[in-house]
Amino acid sequence: MNLLDIAIIGVGIALLVSVYHIARGPTGADRIVAADLLTFSVVALIALVGTRLGSIGTFDLVVIATLVAFLAAVSLARALTGGRR
Repeated sequence: MNLLDIAIIGVGIALLVSVYHIARGPTGADRIVAADLLTFSVVALIALVGTRLGSIGTFDLVVIATLVAFLAAVSLARALTGGRR
């Protein structure tokens, strides 16, 4: 087991923790932060698995998924504040 496998396991644990926190979060803000962690953990998992498999095409997917995750984080923060700036 190399360092890349350990990183994949660590990101998998972060995924599970974030899913649990989305389901059991006490407030909406906690759920939004957990959803943000979930999206970026999925992006990290895609990058790590792509590196593990040696696939070059997954990095295009990672760039696109990162941009979408950033926009999702901004829109979730906007929804949390009720549209106020």
